[in-house]
Amino acid sequence: MDGPDLPGGGPFGDLMRDLARLLTAQGPINWEVARQLALWTASGGQSEANPEPLARIRTEELLRVAEMHVAEATGLATSRRGWLGARSVTKAEWASAVLASLKEVLTQLASSLGTGPGTAEVGQDDAMGQLLGNLPQVIGPLLIGAQAGTMVGHLASRAMGQYDMPLPPPPDDQLLAVPSVVDAFSAEWALPPDDVRMYVGLRDVTHHAVLIRPHVADFVKRHLSAYAAAFQMPADLLEERLSGLDPTDPMSFQRSLGDPETLLGEMQSDDQRRLMAPFRAFLAALTGYADYFVESVGQRLVGSYALVSEAFRRRRLEDGPGQKVLGKLLGIEVGQGVVDKGHSFIAGVVERAGEAALGRLWASTATMPTPAEVDAPGLWLARTEFVD
Repeated sequence: MDGPDLPGGGPFGDLMRDLARLLTAQGPINWEVARQLALWTASGGQSEANPEPLARIRTEELLRVAEMHVAEATGLATSRRGWLGARSVTKAEWASAVLASLKEVLTQLASSLGTGPGTAEVGQDDAMGQLLGNLPQVIGPLLIGAQAGTMVGHLASRAMGQYDMPLPPPPDDQLLAVPSVVDAFSAEWALPPDDVRMYVGLRDVTHHAVLIRPHVADFVKRHLSAYAAAFQMPADLLEERLSGLDPTDPMSFQRSLGDPETLLGEMQSDDQRRLMAPFRAFLAALTGYADYFVESVGQRLVGSYALVSEAFRRRRLEDGPGQKVLGKLLGIEVGQGVVDKGHSFIAGVVERAGEAALGRLWASTATMPTPAEVDAPGLWLARTEFVD
């Protein structure tokens, strides 16, 4: 249905032309909306001070110690180039870096939802007509951009380091650290800041050591690509959600789309549910493995380890909206069930065959556990005993 031409001038005409351009000029995902919402949500709309030099120096020093001990305990290379670096950033900078790292998979996800390039060039006289006449098509880039930006921003508002969520590793072996969040968490729980920095460093180095292994990196990349490609937007879902949309009322977007976690659940396809089974097994093994070595090494290096680990355990149970919804969007969901399975799997392996058996876990794609093996570690030990 063609809409009426916009008036030739006046503030209302200018406003609606700007809205039309915003919705129709960005391709499959509106990156400007994503970026703005990510930065604003991460910082709460407030300006942030640069990381304090002392906090930056201590983060770098403790990361080097963590790297040395994790390499010794796990036997894994902790970096691609021979050493890790720490990049201390603000919450907004963390959000910007992570959003950029997800550009490829989010673009594929948006394309799979049928948002497509759309009408990249819209004349001023017919802009509103195209906007209203193709609303389900042009709203897609804004929807994905808004959801991705907001969720990355929420995650950034509480992220302490690189791997608050097991996302793909940075290509340059520079691990992000957010000293302001570490300091706030330390103060909230009355913990020594250096103990929290060391705990985060151990966690991030262990995750990085696993995720940079070529076959693991390829496994994660293939999952993200396949999961994004399998998203489906039911033909009547978006139309139903947008039936009450008023383009002149920005708040009507939020009211129409409703809870993002519910919306993503409605969009999840059967193919995605099948893809999640082997990936949840991987996430369980990764989480259990990382937690095992953080505890093993942390008890020696973190003076208040018992208090710090309990604080992080409770924090993980809280899982902010960013982690939950971004996890659904990307297919990287680490709920308590996944954590518990991972801990049981690793404990079962160590109990039956000793810590040395964990060295097989990331040796190759063939030695990574299946969903059935995560539930029964004895099966994994029996199968991998003869795998080269």
